Amino acid sequence: MAISANAVKELRERTGAGMMDCKKALTEVGGELEKAVTFLREKGLASAAKKAGRIAAEGIVEAYIHGGGRIGVLVEINCETDFVAKTDEFRALARDIAMQVAAARPEYVRREDVPAAAVEKERAILAAQAAAEGKPAKVMEKMVEGRLDKFFKDKCLLEQAFIKNPDQTVQGLLVEKIARIGENINVRRFARYEMGEGLARREDDFAAEVAQMAAGK
Repeated sequence: MAISANAVKELRERTGAGMMDCKKALTEVGGELEKAVTFLREKGLASAAKKAGRIAAEGIVEAYIHGGGRIGVLVEINCETDFVAKTDEFRALARDIAMQVAAARPEYVRREDVPAAAVEKERAILAAQAAAEGKPAKVMEKMVEGRLDKFFKDKCLLEQAFIKNPDQTVQGLLVEKIARIGENINVRRFARYEMGEGLARREDDFAAEVAQMAAGK
């Protein structure tokens, strides 16, 4: 069944869970709001959102090298305690995030990190494209906002589809882990290096290679 944006928004406001998790919950319970709230509470996602405001100053810096040294990623992921930072589950999460950066090539952690100038430049480009398509002003405005949202989903790590489960965002993965581990978890920063980047060379499908490795193929 189709789930309205208003229903997703209301559920998110009531529980603090992510938009994708709210939509999934509503789909699972046939669109009934109260049942969706219960569903999220049972899954621990609502309580996970409350943990997200807690200080996370421990953690690790994970390094991931792909393709015999052709791509390298460093990512800093924080948690609340050194104990959790040393667990296999947390380290596996850090590696998954590093592989995500290698494969999906995000430029920012979250949309709030995107410089205002970059957003306005993209908005102007999208507006020009919509105008060239001859759309009415009201339609054009909605088109620009929709395409700008896609821009954020492409460029921002937390909004990208998780390479091991495209039905889940990276943010959704973090919320799931927060609920499971019981501590706030935060991706602070990352750096991605690609051998020969910016030089004229043959293009390889690195994203597909990393995705295959993630799937264990």
